[in-house]
Amino acid sequence: MSNNSMNDNEQPDALPAPVPADETRVLLKSIRRIVRANDLQSRALAKATGLTGPQLVILTGVAELGEVTTQALADYADLSAATVVMVLEKLEQRAIVERYRSTSDRRIVYTRLTAKGSELVSSTRGLFGAGLAQRFGALPAAKRRELVANLAAIADLLTEATETVVLD
Repeated sequence: MSNNSMNDNEQPDALPAPVPADETRVLLKSIRRIVRANDLQSRALAKATGLTGPQLVILTGVAELGEVTTQALADYADLSAATVVMVLEKLEQRAIVERYRSTSDRRIVYTRLTAKGSELVSSTRGLFGAGLAQRFGALPAAKRRELVANLAAIADLLTEATETVVLD
């Protein structure tokens, strides 16, 4: 028997059942609520600290990873290397980070926090503040894992949808 065995009810070329409109509507509304919450939190963050969401994510990455390459930050933040470079340029202009070339390989550029950057990271509550982390931490571990898996699946669906739209 092969690893690709099917259940008795499955047909090899069967089309998926249509999704009820109300399920799709609730899904899209939930995504809009998440996007809106992110937007509102980003504005509050910018007002309170002068940082954008991506800048805070990059700063947090530098704080957690230490002296780090641009590619490692791009992987950490799930952003393109080009976007990370643009964010780092702005942070460097504000003396929040400093970049320097490797002494052994001049092609490699490292980033580290300045004293100002360290202070800023330690005084910033995070993109959604401590409240989200506390509420999330209060959930049972199984529920947290389920939420993370489901959000990752939604992100994958959205990424696939974006790639399809761009390619069409």
